[in-house]
Amino acid sequence: MSFAGHEEPWREWRAALGGERMHHAWILTGRRGVGKAAFALQAARELVGGPAMDDHPDVIVLTHPPKDDKEADKRAEGKPYETKRNIPVDEIRAMQRRLTTRPTLGERRVVIVDPADDLEPSASNALLKSLEEPPHGTFFVLVAHRIGRLLPTIRSRCRVLRFPPVPDEEIDAILRREAPEADQATRAAAMAASAGSPGVALEFVGLGLGELHKLMQQLVRSGDPDFARRGKLAEAIGARPDRQRQLAAIDLARSVVTEEMRTVANRDIPALADAHAELSRLAAQAPTYNYDPGLLVMEIGSLLAALAAPSERVHG
Repeated sequence: MSFAGHEEPWREWRAALGGERMHHAWILTGRRGVGKAAFALQAARELVGGPAMDDHPDVIVLTHPPKDDKEADKRAEGKPYETKRNIPVDEIRAMQRRLTTRPTLGERRVVIVDPADDLEPSASNALLKSLEEPPHGTFFVLVAHRIGRLLPTIRSRCRVLRFPPVPDEEIDAILRREAPEADQATRAAAMAASAGSPGVALEFVGLGLGELHKLMQQLVRSGDPDFARRGKLAEAIGARPDRQRQLAAIDLARSVVTEEMRTVANRDIPALADAHAELSRLAAQAPTYNYDPGLLVMEIGSLLAALAAPSERVHG
């Protein structure tokens, strides 16, 4: 399968694959939703070779495990399940035990960590030991949405493949194909919110984020002196939004701020930059911290409203 914006990463990967010595560790970095995970799986299958299969025994994928035994049972039954907020050290330890044996079908094995920026600190340190002394024939592919969250010592041992934002016209084509129910206005809003990520654009449509996007734009441009818009924002996000919706709301708010930076010439750029930095902090902490949804939406709304009304203090 071919994905938009992957031409240069594939060129670099296949040039290395055809070289004398393939580097043992790679980082795939770029915005969430640009197809890095799909690239990692396809690249891993090319590297291990052998028969084409979806569940290749020599391609090990580490990601967020089920939250508890009850959720693990749901996964075993093929049902939707809740995951832990981070990838714990137990997942790395289990992988390392598997690496003491030879690959099953060939001479090579690939370990994919997705996303590596969600590793617990102890898990990062454990992974570092494997990167420092990789078993013969073992390669590592780390998917990272925020490469700056990885340990410098991990980054220094990996070759980096960067995945660029996807042009709007290609995202529009993807939306027309994958979400034909979305009208032109919804597609336009999804493209603006996606910042070059097809996955985020599809999430925008799938989660029904159009109302959130409109309210966030109103907060930035008109403020919220009576807290009415923040109340509507809370209603639009929902009383008990799941983690996916909370993270999508933070990403959407960052996109709205970025959109303002690009289109409003007389806006106070330092204030926009500060708001974007604060939203980025929330995005980095949300997968780990157990934020109260009501307080989270109030902080997002206040950050956006303060851009239109500098005298209004940000709460939270």
